[in-house]
Amino acid sequence: MNVTKLPIEVTTVGQRQARAEAAQEELLYNFWNEKLGIMNQLAPFEPDCNDHFIYWWHAHVVDALVDGYERTRDAAYLARIDRVVEGVRRLNGSTLLHNYYDDMEWMALALLRVYDATRQERYRTDAGVLWSSIRTAWNGHMGGGMAWKKDQLDYKNTPANAPAAILAARLYQRFEDPADLAWAVRIYEWTKANLVDPATGFVWDGMNRLGDGKIDYDWHYTYCQGVFIGAGLELYRCTGNPDYLKDAVRTADTAIERFAQPDTGLLPNEGEDDCGLFKGIFVRYLHELLKLRPERRDIRELLLRNANALWDAGRSERGLISRSWTSPVEPKVQLCAQLSGLMLLEMAAALPAGSIRADETNA
Repeated sequence: MNVTKLPIEVTTVGQRQARAEAAQEELLYNFWNEKLGIMNQLAPFEPDCNDHFIYWWHAHVVDALVDGYERTRDAAYLARIDRVVEGVRRLNGSTLLHNYYDDMEWMALALLRVYDATRQERYRTDAGVLWSSIRTAWNGHMGGGMAWKKDQLDYKNTPANAPAAILAARLYQRFEDPADLAWAVRIYEWTKANLVDPATGFVWDGMNRLGDGKIDYDWHYTYCQGVFIGAGLELYRCTGNPDYLKDAVRTADTAIERFAQPDTGLLPNEGEDDCGLFKGIFVRYLHELLKLRPERRDIRELLLRNANALWDAGRSERGLISRSWTSPVEPKVQLCAQLSGLMLLEMAAALPAGSIRADETNA
């Protein structure tokens, strides 16, 4: 059944960029902890909210700050990144190494982007140290693949594999080590063979979580789709093989059909804690797909619809962002949810001006 979507709110590039900048300032205002050099994990602040430090959320803090720097070229963003990375290192035991392989993958991806922006060798070095540790995740349990964490080597999931493939492919693009490309291909092929529905391209979360060899078919998350899309895109950029791009497009089409509301194009509330970050990761890699397939107006419209809904209905007066992007802000806002919304606004801000007829006026 065909459903007519509601009209898209008209916005200019300038308006979207102003919204993203406001959201960056609101992140600092609501979450920055000057003493610790990190973002608080809850707003309004509670004294014990940082007792259990969540490393991977701060990898996405760095990623979001890089978004701000790429948009503005304001060196203040780089200073904030320096503070956050050192804060993470200090709270993580004077190291960026971690028990969770996927957490390290997210940090390495973020640091590689900082290196791209600054050419400061220390960020390349830190990403390389992480990559050396990440490669130890591969083992023979379940026929290969990257383990989720160092103390559970037989559990293999998309969050530990697809970002590793993205990282390996991006390292190859920058430094041309054939071993990195080989890693990207091997990880991608294992993921596709084991955790992607061959009929639809939908990406399952993981397998053997409980030691029973079973796949978690009922765990449906946007970010699993996003990272597999991203892995395909990066391998396409490395090799020019159109099959990788076809994989990414198929997974994106299936994910949009399953997750976006047919009448509004809006994405769902996936829950609290880590789930609050999932949509932000999904839209980041949809935006990457749009760079390679700019004719995909449906993806552009999805980003604009969700960004406009967030701005109009999913923010409080002090700039806190709801998990749903469309309903009132929760009494306590987790950093992960704030970051997810910020990433959405940055992806919308990065869209070039489109036709007036379709969705917007020019800036």
